[in-house]
Amino acid sequence: MSENLIDPEIKKLFNQISLHIRSRMKMIVFFFLLGLVLGIPVAHRVVEWLLNVGLLPDDVNIIILTPVEFIMLQVKVGAWLGAGFAILGLLIDAAWQSGLAKKTPRPARTVVVTTIFAILLTTAGLVYSWYLLTPMLLEYLATDAQAAGLSTEWRLSSFIGFIVSLCLACAIGFQAPLITLLSLQSGAIDRPTLLEFRRHIWFTTFVLGAAFSPPDPLSLFLVAIPIILLFEAAMLWDKITGESTDVNS
Repeated sequence: MSENLIDPEIKKLFNQISLHIRSRMKMIVFFFLLGLVLGIPVAHRVVEWLLNVGLLPDDVNIIILTPVEFIMLQVKVGAWLGAGFAILGLLIDAAWQSGLAKKTPRPARTVVVTTIFAILLTTAGLVYSWYLLTPMLLEYLATDAQAAGLSTEWRLSSFIGFIVSLCLACAIGFQAPLITLLSLQSGAIDRPTLLEFRRHIWFTTFVLGAAFSPPDPLSLFLVAIPIILLFEAAMLWDKITGESTDVNS
């Protein structure tokens, strides 16, 4: 197919996504503000805990460069939590729409099941980030700088932001199979269209992985590859069960 035939389809897909998000904007704003309000007060304890939990590599000092850096960091933590709440709200909404699309007698049951799986996937993402990704990358970055004869002093906002952004990226990224299945089962997108845009989804995953990880190939692949594998697992599960075919038939 020529590029002229593909571009309108891409534009149509993004327009559909944009319209859906705008139709849920009040809900997104509500959950974001809820996370912001809850996140700012607990940010102080979160920062203190992260500094003393043992993640900091040896011979690395944490410094603050501006008087308002810690205050702004608390706002950022609240914003990150609000973003997570907004994603959860969209997942719950998609679960409800999926239940209606499948004409189940109790759409709320779909919401409950989705919430349970969302919590399990979030936990898996946090475990992957906390016990494997974050310690390995922090040690790698510190060792790389010290090997070059550089003193390792990290800004507080950069250190905390690095840890929280990786955890958030994994927690949200690990929702890929749930988002994929809900999109298919609710009729928001059909399987042929999703297969057509598979390479775009892969590319977007790597772009987002680059945004949340250090600028080196190892970090990029460690963030992006598990998300892509989960997406492909969801596509395989949908093909085996054929649930999206039943919805669209």
